[in-house]
Amino acid sequence: MTTPVMIVEDEAIVSMEISTYLEELGYKVVAIVDNALDAYANALKFEPHIILMDIKIKGKKDGIDAAVRILNEIDTTIIYLTAYCDEQTVERAVKTNPSAYLTKPFNKKELFASLKIASFVYSKKEQNCSLKRGDIIFDDEFSFETKKEQLIYCNEYLHLTKREQELLNLLIKSKNSIVSINTMENEIWPDKLPNEGTRRALVSRLRSKMKYKFIETIPSIGYRINL
Repeated sequence: MTTPVMIVEDEAIVSMEISTYLEELGYKVVAIVDNALDAYANALKFEPHIILMDIKIKGKKDGIDAAVRILNEIDTTIIYLTAYCDEQTVERAVKTNPSAYLTKPFNKKELFASLKIASFVYSKKEQNCSLKRGDIIFDDEFSFETKKEQLIYCNEYLHLTKREQELLNLLIKSKNSIVSINTMENEIWPDKLPNEGTRRALVSRLRSKMKYKFIETIPSIGYRINL
């Protein structure tokens, strides 16, 4: 099967050069777009295995915003192409778990290697995700085994600390409903209430392990896991 790839790039000359090179390598370019809205629409339409994502693109949303939205809907692999490598941008990009981050100008050898890695990551993830599933399904990657109280990510039990596990259990018991800050603090820290920083840090750690997908913050009220 020819690997489908989408290119998100706002410089027409660059996108055409990349497209030509990909076709020479045997990849199938299913779409070339220059903004986050079209990237999202075409990702859902074509379900590319790999997305070459420029970070600075047309419109109010950048490539990282587009990647976050796409990854919430489909299983794909992101390769970032960007001239920006400042700490804040890199930190935002890393949270989307990309297979590569290429800084412009990059050469064909770097792109070739990144495509090979992305193809392998996608095929491995697809293979693993079909093997072990819990009884509560979050998406194609994550599920939860109620009997063992275990979070599963692509056929592997995901390690959680005691408090991360307690928080997840609490959220799942009230799935799609708000767990108040007061309830959370009383359940997880029954003997000594935490400060706000401790609570936020716990939520952040669990959210990170779940790839920032499911836990919603309800400002000043609490948290909700959306399934």
